[in-house]
Amino acid sequence: MGRPRRFKSVKQLEEIWEAYKIDCDNQMVLTHDFSSKNSEFVSKELKRSVTYTIEGFCVFAGISRAAFYERYAGNDKFADIVTRMHEECEIDARKKFELQLIPSQLAGLWMSKYGYTTKTESNVTGILDQEKSKLDDLLQQMRGDG
Repeated sequence: MGRPRRFKSVKQLEEIWEAYKIDCDNQMVLTHDFSSKNSEFVSKELKRSVTYTIEGFCVFAGISRAAFYERYAGNDKFADIVTRMHEECEIDARKKFELQLIPSQLAGLWMSKYGYTTKTESNVTGILDQEKSKLDDLLQQMRGDG
């Protein structure tokens, strides 16, 4: 017999997910700066946002990541909302990089969670073989072999 579910329905999971996103988008941060105009330190509370993650959601909701995946990700009843949560995490991270809310140096590391890579595929060997064949053909024609 397993432990009882934290979320009894898809609607309840969806409501907690929406509350989590609002929390992520409305983090208050106290910043300090020196005002050369007034020659004094100034503190101000600013609204900032943090990126959505399944791990962050689990902490927010009071459930372990393992329990989340065990009880909800593999359950057909919750499959659509769990998929949407993953997609919203990915889109949120992409938006924050494109809007430069997250330093671009972190893009490769952060987006690799979603299958993106900074590496480019190259087929140098195949291209070199093609060019070598073309050169061989030209040399044969010039020699009058072909």
